[in-house]
Amino acid sequence: MERAIIEGVMKLLEDGVPLADLSIERIARTAGVGKATIYRRWSGKEELFVDVVRTAEPPDPELPGNSMRDDLVALLEQLRQRGVMTRTSALLHNVFAQMKSSPRIWAAYHANVVEPRRRLQVEILRRGQANGELRTDVDVELMNDMFVGPMLLRSVMRADADLPEGLSEEIVDTLLEGLRPVI
Repeated sequence: MERAIIEGVMKLLEDGVPLADLSIERIARTAGVGKATIYRRWSGKEELFVDVVRTAEPPDPELPGNSMRDDLVALLEQLRQRGVMTRTSALLHNVFAQMKSSPRIWAAYHANVVEPRRRLQVEILRRGQANGELRTDVDVELMNDMFVGPMLLRSVMRADADLPEGLSEEIVDTLLEGLRPVI
């Protein structure tokens, strides 16, 4: 049932219906369910759209857990793949553009997707500090921005920038050279 609702929203978006024009009633009709079915799972359109975007994006990666470096590479690789998909998927590109113009939907996406990912990234960096892989004199929030920033810049701000295979490793390895403790 949940899958049919999400697919119904995706179909409407692919057909060019703007997010602002998608009512719960229209979504229910397209998915062949009652409005109550949607409201039992989602409190409103914002939460439903967040799940639609999460379904269209690459899944969150399984972290290897072998090392801080490998976990950071896995997280950046998911971000790189998301950038590639956003460029090549008209649906994702369109939805992101529309989400950013809707403060409530953008806030829901940020709270349910962006913030949990950021907390995980910061926790990995704290683990790296605790086990001696990273300097402890640099704030983990700043380090996180340093790791994620180059990939976000290339995937979101510079549509002309390459997102080649190996970019995640290059970013992580380059930054780790400067963030390792000096012995």
